[in-house]
Amino acid sequence: MERSSVRRIVVSGALGAVSVVLAVTPLGYLPWFGGASLTVMHIPAIVAAVLEGPWAGVSVGLIFGATSLVKAAVAPIGPLDPLFTNPLVSVLPRLAIGLAAWAVYAAFRGKFRPVAAALAGAVGSFVNTAGVLTMLGLTAAAQISGVFGVEPGALPAVLAGIAVSNGLVEAAAAAVFTAAIVSAWKGVEGASGKARLAREEGEGT
Repeated sequence: MERSSVRRIVVSGALGAVSVVLAVTPLGYLPWFGGASLTVMHIPAIVAAVLEGPWAGVSVGLIFGATSLVKAAVAPIGPLDPLFTNPLVSVLPRLAIGLAAWAVYAAFRGKFRPVAAALAGAVGSFVNTAGVLTMLGLTAAAQISGVFGVEPGALPAVLAGIAVSNGLVEAAAAAVFTAAIVSAWKGVEGASGKARLAREEGEGT
């Protein structure tokens, strides 16, 4: 097996494990104003896509989605949690996170890598938010309308409001985290590569 393939598997596995930890513990949420919380559970899938390509991002997104489905089935907390037992809600949107993040990063990385990583984080995060809300609206409109106390016809406006209010802030947080993690990782890689090159040159003299 090629070294790059081994690295991709190792990085994807490590970030998949982080995704599981974030999904099953309170670490996946950041406190926000007014008692609200922002999720960061999608960030490992974004980082995997930026570091190792789209299929690494899809793999970690699949782990994230599967963990969400299992948690919703065995330990639901809020009134909307049981709806995530539907893989169209819990899994499908999470597969798109890595694809979107990688596409944005690939398009902009030639300009300035930290900015490209930040844009990838923002887009990947918003794709997650918009995807989940869209699938909830398509598969469980009646239940969600009852939870929010609105008529079904008003539900799209409610979901759009949530996407804007929560989604944009979570996208900003994902941009900062992704840029910081990717920059740190690339810095470690660069230092490791220089050390290895210096060692090889020393051995050759």
